[in-house]
Amino acid sequence: MPKKTKPPPISEDTATQYALEVVEGKIVAGPHVRAQCARHLKDIREGAKRGLVWNLEESKRAQGFFADVLKLNGGDFEGQSFSLLPWQKFVVGSLFGWYGVDGYRRFRVAYIETAKGSGKSPLAAGVGMKGLVADSEPRAEIYSAATKKDQAMILFRDAVAMVDQSPELSTRLQKSGTGERCWNLAYMAQGSFFRPISSDDGQSGPRPHIGLIDELHEHKTNTVIEMMRAGTKSRRQALIFMITNAGHDRMGPCWGYHEYGAKVAAGDVVDEAFFTFICSLDEGDDPFADESCWAKANPSLQDADLPGIKYIREQVVEAKGMPSKESIVRRLNFCQWTDAESPWISGEVWRGAQQDFDWQDLRGRRAVAGLDLSSTTDLTGLVFLVEPIEKGEPWKLVPFAWAPEIELQRKEDTDRVPYVRWKAEGYLDTTPGRAISKRNVLQKLSAMCEFFDVLLVGYDRWRIEDLLRMASDEGISLPEMKPVGQGYKDFSPAIETFERMLLNGEIVHAGHKVLDWCMSNAVIEQDGAENRKLSKDKATGRIDLAVAAVMAAGLVNSTEPSDADDFNDFIHNPVGI
Repeated sequence: MPKKTKPPPISEDTATQYALEVVEGKIVAGPHVRAQCARHLKDIREGAKRGLVWNLEESKRAQGFFADVLKLNGGDFEGQSFSLLPWQKFVVGSLFGWYGVDGYRRFRVAYIETAKGSGKSPLAAGVGMKGLVADSEPRAEIYSAATKKDQAMILFRDAVAMVDQSPELSTRLQKSGTGERCWNLAYMAQGSFFRPISSDDGQSGPRPHIGLIDELHEHKTNTVIEMMRAGTKSRRQALIFMITNAGHDRMGPCWGYHEYGAKVAAGDVVDEAFFTFICSLDEGDDPFADESCWAKANPSLQDADLPGIKYIREQVVEAKGMPSKESIVRRLNFCQWTDAESPWISGEVWRGAQQDFDWQDLRGRRAVAGLDLSSTTDLTGLVFLVEPIEKGEPWKLVPFAWAPEIELQRKEDTDRVPYVRWKAEGYLDTTPGRAISKRNVLQKLSAMCEFFDVLLVGYDRWRIEDLLRMASDEGISLPEMKPVGQGYKDFSPAIETFERMLLNGEIVHAGHKVLDWCMSNAVIEQDGAENRKLSKDKATGRIDLAVAAVMAAGLVNSTEPSDADDFNDFIHNPVGI
């Protein structure tokens, strides 16, 4: 009978030690990391029943490769040994320590999501170098993959810097190109190479042993991922290693992997070949009010102060006073998925301004309005900002939206929002034909100007002439129509007014679904003089009603009303304070 041996002390198994301390609450971690750590500990106890083997020596060997061979670069870390942080030991140790009974590594796909500056890019480059020179894989192909070559080069340059810094690597690897122009690392002893690749290269047939995919949240399609995964079929222990920040596009591949990875970690989906390390906050955590949750999104903060608590504090201070930056900070620094790349108004702020009211109860009140006419087939938005009449009462947003009736279903498929349902629910009107009927818009504008006491209507001067001519021809009387420039200088004051009123609780809305969607899509652009405007080009969807709402708010600062001598006093002091 073979002699029984005691398992090694837990302190020698740094990957399992990390998992244990996370589960016990000794290390601060978010829900998905806690779930993955619990999964690891369960597999240590029960994995053998499912054909899983924990190879501690391989786990330690992989971690040792980083410390013994690789060097860091940049700033204070230049030339330092790559001593893995505890969370990195867990990732590397897990990926290279778990095997199947067939003798091949268990994990073939890894999804790593952490906050910006946590050190995941050097980690990915190190995984690539391990696969190149220390994985016993003949003719290994290692790729840094992205949709564009420039993006693929970012991670690859980390790997090149590691070679330059390491005597062990620089004497064994052959570089093609020099400096920033280096495009290939060759390990001639094994016939292996490491190079960047992108979907626009036109290269066919990569067979990656290790495929590194950087900034997955920026990928619009699965093209690169599928290109890499398709090539792994001939490799017995290939690994696709994906790294990312939290993103904003829930239609893109990154969100799909985020959701799938969370389910795998929690045990809701069984996928023995999928590893996940998803940093996130717990429900109810407010990173703007409580610093104690920051380490959940920034796993390096506890051990190496990366990206730096001072830096994060600076970001939070700026975001608190700048709504357009809040979502960026939440996404990049706290792993919170947002609704747009750099949205102007956070979902939390916008939802906080929702209040139940019926606009039909506001008949006769004074109001201003913004009108954003579409060119032909886009949305048209008309938004009224209705006066408060009691002290402490906010201004109320009353929106209307139009789209052409013909091909509404096609537009729904293109824009990926439920236009047909919104129409049925009364949030969207349609006009006959393939283009917006300005006559329908004019009739609604005229009717609402009679319903409210509308003093000014702001509009985009480039799309209004036909409507004004139609009003004149048909004898329709409108209030004063005021052009509102859409450039930085003209639009910036309106944005500032809207922001101030929204943050001060002076504007509310009733939860109009089209307006909500437009607000979630709105993105800010800024010029060198720090003037700002809403960008339709950079927005992730339509923003027409958001533009109309801002134009209406901009009229609150108007100094040239023509309908009433006391209007200036009213709009600056609506409740007579």
